[in-house]
Amino acid sequence: MALGQLVNGQWTTEWTERSETGQFQRMPTQFRHWITADGASGFKAEPGRYHLYISLGCPWAHRTAILWKLKGLEKIVGLSIVDPVISDQGWKFSDYPGCVPDTVNQADYLWQVYTRSDPTYTGRVTVPVLWDKQTHQIVNNESRQIIAMFNAAFNEHLDPEFASVDFYPAELQPVIDRILDDIYQPINNGVYRAGFASFQSAYEEAIADLFQALAHWEIILSKEPYLCHHQITLADWCLFTTLFRFDLAYYGLFKCNLKRIVDFPNLWDYCRRLYQHPGIASICSIDHVKRLYYAGIPELNPNRIVPLGSQIEFG
Repeated sequence: MALGQLVNGQWTTEWTERSETGQFQRMPTQFRHWITADGASGFKAEPGRYHLYISLGCPWAHRTAILWKLKGLEKIVGLSIVDPVISDQGWKFSDYPGCVPDTVNQADYLWQVYTRSDPTYTGRVTVPVLWDKQTHQIVNNESRQIIAMFNAAFNEHLDPEFASVDFYPAELQPVIDRILDDIYQPINNGVYRAGFASFQSAYEEAIADLFQALAHWEIILSKEPYLCHHQITLADWCLFTTLFRFDLAYYGLFKCNLKRIVDFPNLWDYCRRLYQHPGIASICSIDHVKRLYYAGIPELNPNRIVPLGSQIEFG
């Protein structure tokens, strides 16, 4: 999410990701390098070399923070957390509670990190961002790839209790990849397709896809505890970050209001179980989520009033 973009290294508030028919069309991320254990990719997994920039409000960044936490990478990969409210220059660093400043590039705004990596960069300035302190460039800003790297690339540098945790086991990777594809467009991106639609037909199409997919997984979770049977995988954490935000923001601001997640018994139980997984609550911020969406997207909420509800007990 970024209200604004860089054009040839210059910040502009002009921003659109809509088609002529009013459909939200997310621009693709552009940095796709890989960190590997042996360094054959050009980016070797080394303690202290990399730095992760995130927003606790953004679901795409949140999934990388979850893997960072669950894999015990706190002392291996540095972390900065931007202000939950998007400014007129995009993501900014501040002293708002829960934020962590940029101690690597000393940037005031995330776009400055992008232009340090590529002075002529054109495109969206999004979180997450994985930065290489050795070569002074962005390695990757695609969340799905970053979580896969965090899952395994640094294992030789981790304590055994963290190295042994595997959310992307080889034997399940084809199934996990399929599920990730299946939930992306109708659910993960579907809430945005509904919220940023500019025509009724585009909105209704997104809502139909979204709630059909939620109903499908409600049935699956009536039979299995997780998306891949009895094992928590990357697919679960990618669905969790959307479900966690759904009743807090998407239901109201994005008009995804046919049903709440708490109205789906199995999805709600699943969401709460994942939230209660050791370490997860510490990397979840209801305040940052609500401030990001309600105070950070004036296009959808011009007065920027942050609602007091919903009062949801995840624990």
